[in-house]
Parts: sequence; structure tokens; C-alpha cells
Amino acid sequence: EVQLQASGGGLVQPGGSLRLSCAVSGLTFDDYAIGWYRQAPGKERDRVSCIRSSDGFTSYKNSVKGRFTISSDKARNTVYLQMSSLKPDDTAVYYCAPVSCDTKGQYDYGIWGQGTLVTVSS
Repeated sequence: EVQLQASGGGLVQPGGSLRLSCAVSGLTFDDYAIGWYRQAPGKERDRVSCIRSSDGFTSYKNSVKGRFTISSDKARNTVYLQMSSLKPDDTAVYYCAPVSCDTKGQYDYGIWGQGTLVTVSS
């Protein structure tokens, strides 16, 4: 059974930083890429970033490029999302999921865990 647990969310002021973690079990990073998504209040879930740990390929949504960094730790089966220069528009529940991740985009398989809430506010 595939399980994903996102953590690390919280309340942060604009311009601040947070690091999210996604602990994964039931699959290996060599076989699946992992992606981050977010869902803001009243909006649809949207892709943020993904990483293909087998070769290090990464992809980012345009609005987070240069501010967010995705990384993975195979030994811990954990994917991280380092978020800096946070803006109120980044406020959302953040989810991680196994995805296909390549130059064409980021596509999920319908497997989701619980998300973690990030609130950017002064």
C-alpha cells in the first residue's frame, strides 16, 4: 500500500521560509517521481513541482521558480520542498503524490495522502 504524509506547514510572514517534507512508503523513488501540489481556498488543486530521483530531473510551476527548491533523500524515502520568499498567494494546503515528471509536465496517478496547510500572512 502506497502512503504519503506531508508535514512542515504552518503560519509564516510574507518573505519568510518553510520546508515541507513528504514521507513516502510503498514505492521506490527509482520507479516513481514525486510531485508537490497545492490547493488554495476556493480553487482547484494545482501542480507546484516534481522530482525524478532516478536522474535528478526537476520541474517547477512558473510562479515558484527561483523561490522553491525540491529535493529528495532516497535513504529516508522523503521528498522536500524548500520554500523561500513566500507570498500570501502561496497560502494553500500542500500535497505530495507519485507522478510522472518530465518536460511535458507533471501528471498524478490519483494517489494522495493528507496535506499540510501553509498560511502566509502578516
